[in-house]
Amino acid sequence: MDKLRYSIFLKIYAGLLLVCALVGLFAYVLVDEVNAYRIDKYRETMASGAFYIIAQGVARQPDVKAMQDWLDDASLLLNQQLTVVDSAQVLMTLSRHENQQVQAGKSVVRYESGAPSMSGQPSESYADIYTAIPGRDVMLHAHVDRVSEQQIRALGVFLLEDLTHYVGHEQERLNELNKHLPFRLSLKKITDLNLDEDQRERILRKDVVPVYRDTGTSRNPTLRILGPINTADGSQVLEIGPIALFNAMPFRLVAIVTISSLVLILLGVYALIWPLDRKLRMVQKGVIQVRSGDFSARVPVLGQDEVSHLAMTFNNMTEHIQRLIEAQRELTRAVSHELRTPVARIRFGVDMLADTDDVDSRWDQQEKIDKDIEELNKLIDEILTYATLEQGTPSLNVESIPLYEIVRQVGEETRALGKPTIIEVYEPNQSDVALADRRYLHRVLQNFAGNAMRYANSKIRISSGIDGKGDKRYAFICVEDDGAGIPEKDRAKVFQPFARLDDSRTRASGGYGLGLSIVAKIAFWFGGVAHVDQSPDLGGARFMMVWPVKMK
Repeated sequence: MDKLRYSIFLKIYAGLLLVCALVGLFAYVLVDEVNAYRIDKYRETMASGAFYIIAQGVARQPDVKAMQDWLDDASLLLNQQLTVVDSAQVLMTLSRHENQQVQAGKSVVRYESGAPSMSGQPSESYADIYTAIPGRDVMLHAHVDRVSEQQIRALGVFLLEDLTHYVGHEQERLNELNKHLPFRLSLKKITDLNLDEDQRERILRKDVVPVYRDTGTSRNPTLRILGPINTADGSQVLEIGPIALFNAMPFRLVAIVTISSLVLILLGVYALIWPLDRKLRMVQKGVIQVRSGDFSARVPVLGQDEVSHLAMTFNNMTEHIQRLIEAQRELTRAVSHELRTPVARIRFGVDMLADTDDVDSRWDQQEKIDKDIEELNKLIDEILTYATLEQGTPSLNVESIPLYEIVRQVGEETRALGKPTIIEVYEPNQSDVALADRRYLHRVLQNFAGNAMRYANSKIRISSGIDGKGDKRYAFICVEDDGAGIPEKDRAKVFQPFARLDDSRTRASGGYGLGLSIVAKIAFWFGGVAHVDQSPDLGGARFMMVWPVKMK
């Protein structure tokens, strides 16, 4: 009983039962919201098609009076008031999305549903429709409070009136209009249309005929508008559509969605519990392997739930431990090798001090021993810095740093060395600010500049700045030289600890092979990356560190 009482399965199962009820309610609300969105898009699409044709007719008028007369006639035909308004004033009131619609040649529909009045009865619903008129600085405005058969027939009249301006080229005009309308326009022979006698007679009387078709299935009913083309025998007919009428999802469909959701969630209980148990067993197996000393153990990361995060954390931990052990071994080997040379020189100097009585010689040997001791101190400092960055998260004093300050400081420090190398400093804008640890950032740029000074022929260049836009803005610091550069195959190697190349960047140039590996670790903790390539201007090496402007 205790096992059942504290079973995680029962807790999750009880929680999912509650979720099932909430999902049922959510499904109902979702259907309602989706229908509301579909209705808005449907209104927008249909209005864009109809008022595109009307706007074409307005744009065709030669002057303001003719335009107003045409609008008056169109208003009577539609039984809705059509006016023109100043484009600039309308565009100022539109949202960004609505402005994009206008620029794309679409209509903007602002629908106002009827709110309850003081008497409790809903007030009248209406829509304000705005459409750009080609070649004019005014927009077509319609205040539509209802849609009737008269307006549907009016659409056919407007299209037929448009075709009167393209006699003999009707098909070419229809092809052009089809690019802008959400419904299809085509020319048909009256004999090819499945019409009853009354519809046929109305078309022969030059009347516009709407043809409604209800499929009686789950598909939307459709509407076609037929209008006669002015030909000698009247055999050609303009067919508009079929236009799909909006059909909201029935309540039965909503009920089916809700019930199906409940059933699927209940059936998914076992599907949720079984992977959870399997993932926990995988993590347990990995822990047993690590406990036995196998730090290469990794747990498969499946999905993105809490157990998957646990597996990812476990893998990161074992990877970090394994990396620390390997780094410790590498450091032990490298340090023992690096220490031998200065220690051997110190031992040799001590022996020379013991074997000579010459004062000048003793002072010379003592000075060399002091230099070797100073070299040992520097090596130890480098090793400690590298170990601090390698073994865990260092203590970063992150602050907003104007990049020009770091560039200017390192440039002045480099010039103070008094070497004949030309030092170009390109300071960024004073507004270029990035988050970083000043001490470590200075260390990176100083290391880059020091390397460039050792390997440049005559010139180095120090620069910094910010690239990118929005959330993808990155800061960078860069140092270039005109030296021999680094072969592409060796560029990744220079960031490894105690690594030296076989070309001009040799041991004779100084250093311990830890500077760039420290730079790589600093870049890692900044959330960025350090890399080297060829300078496009100076021809030598270009070292660069890039990191996000806002460190996470």
